[in-house]
Amino acid sequence: MRREELVDLNAFLVVADEQSFTRAAAKLGTSQSALSYTIRRLEERLGVRLLVRTTRRVAPTEAGERLLKTLAPALEQISAEIAAISEFRDKPAGNIRITTSEHAAHSILWPAMRRLAPDYPDIHIELVIDPALSDIVAERFDAGVRLGESIAKDMIAVRIGPDLRMAVVGAPSYFAGRPKPKIPQDLAEHICLNLRMATAGGLYAWEFEKDGRELKVRVDGQFTFNSARMIVRACLDGFGLCSMPDDIVAQHIAAGRLVRVLDAWCPPFAGHHLYYPSRRQPSAAFALLVEALRYRGDRDSKST
Repeated sequence: MRREELVDLNAFLVVADEQSFTRAAAKLGTSQSALSYTIRRLEERLGVRLLVRTTRRVAPTEAGERLLKTLAPALEQISAEIAAISEFRDKPAGNIRITTSEHAAHSILWPAMRRLAPDYPDIHIELVIDPALSDIVAERFDAGVRLGESIAKDMIAVRIGPDLRMAVVGAPSYFAGRPKPKIPQDLAEHICLNLRMATAGGLYAWEFEKDGRELKVRVDGQFTFNSARMIVRACLDGFGLCSMPDDIVAQHIAAGRLVRVLDAWCPPFAGHHLYYPSRRQPSAAFALLVEALRYRGDRDSKST
């Protein structure tokens, strides 16, 4: 295969992935017109149309879909082999793509990457903050980050953070003249700040457990957000109660800006894990990042 043909096939794959010539051109570092010419050249060479444009997106034709099924794994294998060659360098190098929640990105991933980056300038890491829990195989991520209880059994999971607890909190101004809830059912009488879940578009049902009894409560209030940061801000301003991982609101609780309630109903649960396909052969760069992220408790303990 000529080099030009390989370049054209890669361009087609990126356009199909991004479903947009504009985004694909930005990702490839070329102009939209040059990319359009590349795709036309490929279609003329093959004698079939591979992509069709609609008003909202670019989609593969039937012929394009068939080519993608063969092309995607082939190019993925080539990329994996190129990454493996980097092990012969003096220092690990390569590109790593990870999909993660905003909470894990700030509290776990960035601190580890900040320590790692100065010593390994040839490792390039792309973090995609996406609470929708993307399919890492279909979206060609090297790894993803999820809570331990939600990882598929066919994935390798490495624990990268401690157990978490939820905290139901409200501002002192909110509780002025209001009784504090003593059991989760009392939340029906309170104004709560809702979280819109990206996975299914529904609202997060607050989860509780005590003495082996599990309970989910649908809450109601004036405001709904899809951002934890905005929920905490509204809570601090006294617009309702919120349910957040306790490490997000710990400083506010310690400073007296937020008051914790229903503490006995919020037991620990499995924290963040890095996960990736069991068939993946980790490159030296990826293995280095995994070890940098691996949770070891206070010092030496670890869980995988």
